[in-house]
Amino acid sequence: MEKKRLFLLMFTLLQAFFASTTCQPYLGVNYGEMADNLPPPQETANLLASTNFYKLRLYNANHSIIQSMAGTGISLVLGVSNGDIPSLATNPLAATNWVSTNLLPFYPATSFYSVSVGNEALNSSDPSLSSLILPAMRNLRAAISVTSAADVKVSTVHSMVILSQSEPPSSGAFHSDLIQFLAPILDFLSQTGSPFMINPYPYFAYTSDPQAETLAFCLFQPNPGRFDPGSGITYSNMFDAQVDAVRAALKTAGYPGVDVVVAETGWPYRGDEGEVGASLENARAYNGNLVAHLKGMVQPVETYIFALYDEDLKPGPLSERSFGLFHPNLTPIYDAGLLKSTQPGSLPAPSSTNPGGEALKPGNCSSEMAGELVCGEPAVQNLPNAAVGRRELLTRPHPVWQWLLRWLTWLTLVLAY
Repeated sequence: MEKKRLFLLMFTLLQAFFASTTCQPYLGVNYGEMADNLPPPQETANLLASTNFYKLRLYNANHSIIQSMAGTGISLVLGVSNGDIPSLATNPLAATNWVSTNLLPFYPATSFYSVSVGNEALNSSDPSLSSLILPAMRNLRAAISVTSAADVKVSTVHSMVILSQSEPPSSGAFHSDLIQFLAPILDFLSQTGSPFMINPYPYFAYTSDPQAETLAFCLFQPNPGRFDPGSGITYSNMFDAQVDAVRAALKTAGYPGVDVVVAETGWPYRGDEGEVGASLENARAYNGNLVAHLKGMVQPVETYIFALYDEDLKPGPLSERSFGLFHPNLTPIYDAGLLKSTQPGSLPAPSSTNPGGEALKPGNCSSEMAGELVCGEPAVQNLPNAAVGRRELLTRPHPVWQWLLRWLTWLTLVLAY
């Protein structure tokens, strides 16, 4: 009996240690590569080690970047380009080769959270992709499931335009003409425990309604709030409202249990003349207040900020090339409280040229997505140099340690009985 108690105690301690070292941080960042001035991958790895980002989303399988993340504990969302979807959908061998080439050579030294099949492919300029997304996801999942990386999830990323309605959030619904494609994708996600990935941008909501109250609502700043009669929730910010609209659409479609992951969100810090709201002050306010808001939530939604660097080769208006958080020399473009060693300070003030009210103060409570009250926390300031030594990486659990802890836990249970 004493021996059994001892083993049970060991099991409890292992479980506690395992939980403390394998938590799933909720904050990630997107790494777009449409640029000709990006720093070497190893410098980016060092930069990420100095930040509060624990996940990195790539839009393609860049081997140099994947390799540079080995041993960092940063978990990757590995992207499949829209152009690769047809071959992966029609040829299972192509999916096997993709996994063998882009994932397995780096696993488990590099941690992978999921594979993302395409980006906003359901609403791309190529309508033929709509029916090919799910077959590609299935083939990749089948290829991954027979490997040592079987726990890597497979999903796809959508834009908010897949919603036919989002206001109020409780009335959220998918476009009826997309249900024929979305329903089987949702069933796949539900069966495999994979997330529904979405790109909400309050910035674009503001550009379509450039009013002072809308700006404050989008920047997490004090505002009258927006009441949803369907749920009884008064929303204090656009981010929560958009995410809840997606959750309502999932519920209406019959899949309320599928988790939502915010694959992209951000705010440009500059724009062409006439691009309303694109300013450094507003970008700092949005991203800084977003991080503080997520930190204060009981169950924060996993969120990837767009983007780590500017992409100077992107077409379109200047704002499209101005979502970056860091310069190519690894210094911050503005302070959004993203570096580990920053000290608490006040939240960013609103733009002097764009009305939006005062910044959210510590202790200012607002209704969050689950209907609970959470309080705003200050963003942080006093930014240090970006690059850091590998000693910072000791704070991140390595996949090998995670596997060892699982093995020891099961061994303890077997010995106990």
